[in-house]
Amino acid sequence: MRAKGIATVILLCTVALSGFACDSGGGGAPAQDKIAFVSDRDGNSEVYIMDADGSNQINLSNNPASDWSLSWSPDGSKIAFLSDRDGNWEIYIMDGDGSNQRNLSNNAASNNADFDWMHSWSPDGSRIVFMSNRDSNKEIYVMDTDGSNQVRLTNNPADDRLPSWSPDESKIAFQSSRDGQSEIYVMDVDGSNQTNLSNNPTSDWSPSWSPDGSKIAFMSNRDGNDEIYVMDSDGSNQINLTNRPAIDGCASWSADASKIAFESWRDGNYEIYVINADGSNQTSLNNNPAEDRYPAWSPGRSRISFASLRDGNWEIYLMDSDGSNQRRLTNNSADDWNPTWSP
Repeated sequence: MRAKGIATVILLCTVALSGFACDSGGGGAPAQDKIAFVSDRDGNSEVYIMDADGSNQINLSNNPASDWSLSWSPDGSKIAFLSDRDGNWEIYIMDGDGSNQRNLSNNAASNNADFDWMHSWSPDGSRIVFMSNRDSNKEIYVMDTDGSNQVRLTNNPADDRLPSWSPDESKIAFQSSRDGQSEIYVMDVDGSNQTNLSNNPTSDWSPSWSPDGSKIAFMSNRDGNDEIYVMDSDGSNQINLTNRPAIDGCASWSADASKIAFESWRDGNYEIYVINADGSNQTSLNNNPAEDRYPAWSPGRSRISFASLRDGNWEIYLMDSDGSNQRRLTNNSADDWNPTWSP
């Protein structure tokens, strides 16, 4: 895998990992049962789309620069993604068929170390919250989906990153190091009332709202290794869900908020597990000597997509939510990763 591909795979669980997708039909019309993904089969990372059975794989971004880290608009009509085609990492948007590609964040960089990324759509699809280092450190910004009205929401010398909208659109969760270590914060969508939710002397990171907005899953090493925790949306009732000596991470909520799929190293390599939202019934879904990582639920809760190295390179696989019917969707000598479902 190329250097940027490796970086992308490492960052998959830190860049908005809820299900997202759209059709390859005309004018960006919403789609059902589509999976968008990233592939370097054309010599650089590009955004692709395919049907949920692996058919009709199409290069949407189709640009000599690197395009990756994609997320679908809530109505499935558009795809936001990152691109360095203008010399630094910027947030772009396109219709679901790949048309109308334009630079949204459009930050004039003095060098390619400046970037805008880690984006999350508002539930109504009208705004995008993102992280930028345009002011010398990582801060949270918000903009309209046409790129206008860019406003900085956080303003402190520490790093603020990984913003995520609450399902009811009233709050934004994010990760901040302003207290000396990484913590989970929440703020109103105008940047007011910034509150430390996790409030622990060790590191807490990667907030992920439950679909009903009542809870936030996050990563923590407060027990000596990386575990998945969950707390109420006000920071109360913090519980270690996975509670194993191995590394657990990359949490993905099912659509009804009853289960969480995640990856675990407890078997000596990364495997996909599923757990009830209360921490019960931890179950391994695949048992393979190669790495299986980055689970993502289908909107209907019946299937889980994931990336696997079992064929010697990263390919996208699909399985039923009980681990049965595992089948490969992509099949080429390049790497395919970051599968994300249409809404």
